[in-house]
Amino acid sequence: MINFKSKIYVAGHKGLVGSAILRKLVEKGYKNIIFEERSKLDLTDQLKVLKFLKKHKPDFIFIAAAKVGGIFSNKNFKAEYITQNLQIQTNLINSAYSTGVKNLIFLGSSCIYPKNSKQPIKEKYLLTGKLEETNDAYAIAKIAGIKMCQSYNEQYKCNYKCLMPANTFGPNDNYDDKSSHFLPALIKKIHKLKTNNLSKLILWGNGKVKREFIHVDDLAEACIFFMKKKTKNFLINIGTGKDYKIDYYANLIAKIILKRKIKIIYDKSKPNGVKRKVLDITVAKKYGWKPKLDLKKSIIKTYNSFLLEIKK
Repeated sequence: MINFKSKIYVAGHKGLVGSAILRKLVEKGYKNIIFEERSKLDLTDQLKVLKFLKKHKPDFIFIAAAKVGGIFSNKNFKAEYITQNLQIQTNLINSAYSTGVKNLIFLGSSCIYPKNSKQPIKEKYLLTGKLEETNDAYAIAKIAGIKMCQSYNEQYKCNYKCLMPANTFGPNDNYDDKSSHFLPALIKKIHKLKTNNLSKLILWGNGKVKREFIHVDDLAEACIFFMKKKTKNFLINIGTGKDYKIDYYANLIAKIILKRKIKIIYDKSKPNGVKRKVLDITVAKKYGWKPKLDLKKSIIKTYNSFLLEIKK
């Protein structure tokens, strides 16, 4: 069982989720935490990963390291998404087992589920249908990681859990124009309207698809909660169980940043992605976890962190 003396390795500690896990571990009093800069440890290098884990011998591992991005990036750089994610997770999971690490959390994504999945999405719907074409390469890599964890659990009696979060946002997010996800991209676009005193926003698709978002601090709490929790389920959805249309998020963020309404123009020549995607979080709730953070307050918190980021 994880305790304050346990040696904990956070892979991907500089990313959105990894930095939140690290921050929460420190807040809770865990002091024996290890991590390494990407410049010193290339997680796509099998031998380097194995040497690192042999040297440091962690008791618990959080795998938050991954190549991630939005629709544009996922659609246009599929080779990088499938290759790098397969390499990172395979190296970490196999090296964890090889060095005696019995407890690990692997983070996936809600995009692992079928394109036309029943809603809300239950864990058992995995591999029951065709994937969304724009990010199928990334999804397949993540599914391979899930199956790898399941196989090591069954064959070697490991305790490798896979948490599947809804779309995640928060401090330390990626705001790059070509690789960011929807919510940070939207925050940046609306902030630009404010700085340029404009009121017209152009978005991809028709604005009617529905999405679920979870603040990264809620996800980080879930990661620590389930690392401490004994469960029969190894695959667990982490979300809010609530979803809203794209135009709802756009208007909400406009009210927060601009304090006024905006005119939204939808570029229907661009893809919408999946029509609806909301997770069933019954399993997570069964074990005693549930999200705590309010959507509006979470967006305000994220926008404030974005302002600090652009001042650097």
